[in-house]
Amino acid sequence: MSIKDPMNAFLVLLSNVRRTTERSAKIYTELGELANDPDVKASMDARAFVQTGSLAKIDEVFRLIDKKPLDLPGTIQDAFIEEFRTEFKSIESQPVRRLYVLAKAIRLAHFRIGEWVALVAAADFTRTGGVGVLLETCLAEDLAFAERTRRFLRKLAEAKVAAATSST
Repeated sequence: MSIKDPMNAFLVLLSNVRRTTERSAKIYTELGELANDPDVKASMDARAFVQTGSLAKIDEVFRLIDKKPLDLPGTIQDAFIEEFRTEFKSIESQPVRRLYVLAKAIRLAHFRIGEWVALVAAADFTRTGGVGVLLETCLAEDLAFAERTRRFLRKLAEAKVAAATSST
């Protein structure tokens, strides 16, 4: 597809974000299952659930602009999950597996944050009204998830340090 105007660019970005949002829900579910930790699983399942809401908002944006999603190729998330699976298989320690899952989840969240920031800017550029509000709520959800995951990682690190210092 040739991108000739701001609306075409917005449509390409929106279609890409729709595809990655759909795929992200599956990735978060897989991350939660592999972590083999009830707290991590609950967090990833909640994140997957939130992605379904984001998908509904994106579909509403398509309705508001009276367009359909484009069928675009995309392999970034496929490469992400394949890399994850390969590396995860080599990790034997359960605490390290939990840490690795959370690290990958926060990496994915930050990737998604970048997508939302660009998409919100594109929506503002095309002056599509309330569309920006819907997209910014999706951005806010990913920002909140990244922050919660960061705190979860910090809590794990603090627990590990406390355990090490109490055993000495």
